[in-house]
Amino acid sequence: MKLRSEPLVSLITLNYNQTGITCEFLESTKHLTYKNFETIVVDNASKEDPTAQIEAGNYPNVKVLLSKENLGFTGGNNFGMKHAKGDFVFIVNNDTEVTPDLLERLLAPFESDPTIGVTCPKIRYFSHPNVIQYAGFNPMNLFTGRQSAVGSNEEDQGQYNISGPTNCAHGAAMLVKREVLEKVGMFADKFFIYYEESDWSARIIRAGYKILYVADGLIYHKESITMGKESAIKAYYHTRNRILYMRRNTNPLQLISFTLFFSAFTFPKSVLKYTVRGQFKHLKSFLRGTFWNVTNSSYSPVS
Repeated sequence: MKLRSEPLVSLITLNYNQTGITCEFLESTKHLTYKNFETIVVDNASKEDPTAQIEAGNYPNVKVLLSKENLGFTGGNNFGMKHAKGDFVFIVNNDTEVTPDLLERLLAPFESDPTIGVTCPKIRYFSHPNVIQYAGFNPMNLFTGRQSAVGSNEEDQGQYNISGPTNCAHGAAMLVKREVLEKVGMFADKFFIYYEESDWSARIIRAGYKILYVADGLIYHKESITMGKESAIKAYYHTRNRILYMRRNTNPLQLISFTLFFSAFTFPKSVLKYTVRGQFKHLKSFLRGTFWNVTNSSYSPVS
C-alpha cells in the first residue's frame, strides 16, 4: 500500500522482566514494510538491564529507556511518548507480533479523514491465530462500569471485515496522531494499569476525534484466550479503576446509577465470592480498591 506521505511513527513498548518476549516482538518489526519508524523500549525497572540483549538483536532504530521505578502501563507509555519524535505514536504491547503491512494499514485512514485521532487493528490470539480478541469495543455499560470487545473469542470468518468508528481503543495496539497528544494529553498516570485506555479513549472522543477500528490491519497477541486466575493486585486495580473511570467519565445521574448498582450488587457479591472461596487477600484488595475512591474523592477529568 502506497501512502501519499511517509510520516515518522514512534513504536512504544514496555518491558518488565520479559526481555525474551520483547525481543520476539522486536524481531517481528524487522518484517515491517513501512520503514520510517523508530522503536522506543521503556524498561519498567526490571531486575536486569535489558539494553545489551536488545542491542545485540540489531533491531531497526531502537532506543532503550530505563526507568528507575515501575511506572505501570500508564506512566511507562507516557515516559516513552515524552521521548518520541514521531508524527504518530504506536502504543503496542511487547507480547504481540506485528504483520508486515500493519503500519500502512493503520496510517491510511488519517490521510482521508482529519477527525480520526486513533486507529486500532484487528487483534487475534497468537496461540489461536484465527480467533479474534478485538474488533472494536462495545459501549461502556454505564450501570456496571464494564466494557466488552466486539468479536471476542470468535473464529474469524470475515464477519468483522468492515472498518468503522469504535467506542474505545485497545491498549495492546493503538496508533495515535501527535495532534491528539497535544490537545488531549497522554494516559492519566493515576490509573497505573487497567481502564487506562478506556479513560484515554473517552477523553479523545470528547475532544472531537474518532477512534477507528481498521479491519484490514492485523496484529497477534500472546495473551491467553482463557485468562489465568485473578491475582489480588489485579482485583485491586480493576476495582479501584472501574470506579475511578466512572467518576471521571460520567455525568452526575449516571454516576449515581452506577454507585447504586455497585453498592447493591457488585459489592456484596464480590465480598461473598472472595469469602466463600477463602480468597482473603483478594477480599482485602477489593475493599482497598473500593475505599481508595472514598479517601481520594477529589479528581480532575483531564489529569
